[in-house]
Amino acid sequence: MNRHSTELFGPRGTSAPARPAEITAVHPRREALRVLVVESEARAADALVLGLSRHGHHAENVATGAKALQVHHSADLILLDLDLPDLDGLEICRTIRATCATPVIAVTARDTELDRVLGLQAGADDYMVKPYGFSELMARIEAVMRRVRPPQPPAQIITRGGLSIDAGIREIRLDGRRIVATRKEFDLLHLLASQPETVISRRQLMMQVWDDSWSRSGRTIDTHVSSLRSKLGSSSWIITVRGVGFRLGRA
Repeated sequence: MNRHSTELFGPRGTSAPARPAEITAVHPRREALRVLVVESEARAADALVLGLSRHGHHAENVATGAKALQVHHSADLILLDLDLPDLDGLEICRTIRATCATPVIAVTARDTELDRVLGLQAGADDYMVKPYGFSELMARIEAVMRRVRPPQPPAQIITRGGLSIDAGIREIRLDGRRIVATRKEFDLLHLLASQPETVISRRQLMMQVWDDSWSRSGRTIDTHVSSLRSKLGSSSWIITVRGVGFRLGRA
């Protein structure tokens, strides 16, 4: 099997050619997952493990239902082929669901409406029919994990050193001193502070602060950054990453 992540995975290790214009890039998740691939066909399993690893996840394969029942507790997510050589996949799914809440995506060649209903009733969180696209699989993994691990609401008060940003009352303080900022200046600084180790692109700033994904940022962002640096008394609080955007620093 061609091991590119845009291949379509078919029943029992077969694959159909990917349609280049149909597949878009998939961005890695922010959090690496421990994925248990329960798949008896070696080539299909290898391709899945490789693709998941390339997206930053820790993937391991087992080829039987019995082995899956032994090791599934250590996984964050299970990709379960329902057609295994020893145990019926639906029964494995029921057993896993009876003992833990680990999300399960059923991956199978069983494609009737009844098959889907039975898979979901057995406890699967999602159901994919072979052949399928790897990009779709990654999107479904992300959707399932959003449901089982909803993002925590951002902290109302963000602190970094002497800098404090209170989203509830929209107030900035530096070493206890209140910093008077415009609405856009506050939103810009709050966005940077909410992702302190991340470089925020100019386009993302325009989209999230100015609600404008089409206009060029021009001098708009630079003007607001310059004003904030002046009010905070140091250019070190907002670091410019040339050609990309900005990140929060520390004075």
